[in-house]
Amino acid sequence: MRAGAVVVAVLVVLAGAVFAGQGLGYIPGSFMTGDMHWFWIGGAMVVGGLVLAAATVIYRPRKI
Repeated sequence: MRAGAVVVAVLVVLAGAVFAGQGLGYIPGSFMTGDMHWFWIGGAMVVGGLVLAAATVIYRPRKI
């Protein structure tokens, strides 16, 4: 379960970085290139992915 959450978090961070790069115009060849709207979406995805990864690593399930 934890490994799956970390994998999802890493994929979200990578996708967010691509979106932000396209929004800033660093990655050409898409309708998203140069549109700041995608930069903000990508930035939110990066932050969300990092929060998910941190919460997954820090969280310890209780033993009953």
